[in-house]
Amino acid sequence: MHPIDALIAQLPKTELHLHIEGTLEPELMFALAARNGITLPYADIASLRAAYDFGNLQSFLDLYYAGAGVLQSEQDFYDLTWAYLQRAHADGIVHTEIFFDPQTHTARGIAFASVYHGISRALEAAEAEWGMTSRLIMSFLRHLSEEDGFAVLEQAMPYLSGIDGFGLDSSEAGHPPSKFQRLFARCRQLELPCVAHAGEEGPAAYVCEALELLQVCRIDHGVRSLEDAALVQRLAAERMPLTVCPLSNIKLKVFADLAEHPLRRMLQAGLLAMVNSDDPAYFGGYLADNLLACRRALDLGADEIVQLVRNSFEASWLAPAQKADWQRAISHIVADWQAAQAV
Repeated sequence: MHPIDALIAQLPKTELHLHIEGTLEPELMFALAARNGITLPYADIASLRAAYDFGNLQSFLDLYYAGAGVLQSEQDFYDLTWAYLQRAHADGIVHTEIFFDPQTHTARGIAFASVYHGISRALEAAEAEWGMTSRLIMSFLRHLSEEDGFAVLEQAMPYLSGIDGFGLDSSEAGHPPSKFQRLFARCRQLELPCVAHAGEEGPAAYVCEALELLQVCRIDHGVRSLEDAALVQRLAAERMPLTVCPLSNIKLKVFADLAEHPLRRMLQAGLLAMVNSDDPAYFGGYLADNLLACRRALDLGADEIVQLVRNSFEASWLAPAQKADWQRAISHIVADWQAAQAV
């Protein structure tokens, strides 16, 4: 094992860009389909995995929404979330901030309560079992109308005590943040933080819109921000988090090869960038897989890996005292690792 890979394994981690529906592994998809009497259009797990060859974001989303159809009951959402949390725990994740897309389910006649309670129960179980903390972010689907967003927000109102923020995801091209300006103004009135996917398939101008019009406190993806030098300066000066998802970017053809990924350049520009897994069941890697792949493809040094991990804690919605505790823990682990390398 490469010595930095050993360090990656030892470090505590947080994940800030994770779509819970995107953790639906083929094995669980088939199991839930059988439980719910649903026939999938795939002969077996191998043929389903073979379909995970995407030309762009939309081709992924088509399969993503079809797969979500097996999620029917509160127990299904619990099982989905618990499966992810077990993998996260194995990766050393101590805190996770999870997106869920209620419109994907309410449009199919699934009750908001079933979605919410299933996910929430699993998050509570992870905290009881391992001390893993979490936040739950409700995302609006940008390919739908702003009116649809307002409608699902109304359904969410009884559950706001367990919802920690709002996000914006799904098809970026042709659906700029400005489309949801009124909806996000309403979300901010609820005094919960807002984030938005921007600058993945969409241009750097979408990142500017998300900052100016939606007034988000975090940009999900943001890799195309580097196309605008003034924007880069602003993002660096404001310590605006960018939740980068490298393996996702390659799988969706945002970049042709991981060796071309701008992650290192983002760090060198002083950006608050970090690594996440996005939709790991579909994109071939959970959080540790992403860190290991970037270490190899970009030849990242220990300092860069540690910076990425520290950035993620800084950008999280943990309380300041909790952040400080984890940053100290990282310092101790790095010191021990450095001492072992010196022997």
